[in-house]
Amino acid sequence: MFSDLKAELDLLAKLEEEHLFPALRRHKETKALVSDALNDNKQTRKLVAELERTPKESEEFVTKVAELMKVFQQSVRDDKNELLPAVLNALSDEEAQDIVEKIEAEKADIEEARRAEAEQRRAEARREREQEEAALAEQEEAAEREHEAREAVREATEAVVHTGEVAAESARQVVRSTAEGVKRLATVPMSTGSLFWDSMFDMWTAPLGRSVTRPSNGPSSREEEVIPLAEETLIVDKQTVTSGTTIVRRYVVETPVEQQVSLYDEKVIVERRKPVTNAATGETLTEVTIEMIETSEVPVVGKGVKVREEVVVRRERTSRVETIRDTVRRDEIEIKQTDENGRSARKRPALASNRQ
Repeated sequence: MFSDLKAELDLLAKLEEEHLFPALRRHKETKALVSDALNDNKQTRKLVAELERTPKESEEFVTKVAELMKVFQQSVRDDKNELLPAVLNALSDEEAQDIVEKIEAEKADIEEARRAEAEQRRAEARREREQEEAALAEQEEAAEREHEAREAVREATEAVVHTGEVAAESARQVVRSTAEGVKRLATVPMSTGSLFWDSMFDMWTAPLGRSVTRPSNGPSSREEEVIPLAEETLIVDKQTVTSGTTIVRRYVVETPVEQQVSLYDEKVIVERRKPVTNAATGETLTEVTIEMIETSEVPVVGKGVKVREEVVVRRERTSRVETIRDTVRRDEIEIKQTDENGRSARKRPALASNRQ
């Protein structure tokens, strides 16, 4: 509100001084009124300047506002009672109309400039608001990306754990099936078609049965068997740990110093001497008392403080690359095929189709 009031008062004084007062100076009957009007404008500007420097929450501001209102109301009354009748009598209709048109045109230009300035301020505020919204959206997007990355790490970890559990279960099934196969093999009698060799093998059936293993559990009766192949993946995360602490403590050290200073002492010396002449000069044969003060200088010590230097404590971040070495495990399979005569074909490793 104060800014609007100041702008309106400045505009009123400016229009009067640029368009009205030059026309009044050309007429004798209104020339003397111009100086009074200029003094009123000067006093108004002075009060406005004082108000601008005065704290708005103080009582002095309210007092100065009341004083400004009083001065302005008096100026309006003077213009209405003295200046306006003189202007109507001194100026012709053409001159008055010309002044009015100039004032209206300049007011329109000023209003247009104010509107343009307000529109520019609104546009700047809108751009700042859009920039703030864009920055906020970017922060939200970054936070969303970080959340998605964390979710991906969590899902990968869960997948690794699940794969490990599946692999462990498969290993347990293989061990269990192998044990059952070995047990069955120990109970099956061996025959070679020869009585001699059969009698020889009957001697070693028990120990051989315990040591012979078979590569599989025998033909499967199912239409499809699934052997899961798992592999481990290396997951490297980061965490911040305390690697050290730096403590900077300021303390006071007292150092003995010395400095020499020259001091003066004054003493009163009383001596007798023969006069230069016997003639009496000045006042004599009367009582006279003379008092002279002795002075001595003593050192006065004071201490001043000045900043000798500054110590800046800050953290500096550097980056380094560290190579993480570990081992990961994965499952592989080997396929062994036999022909109809029971002869084994060449073994070959089979890789998972999804391995890269």
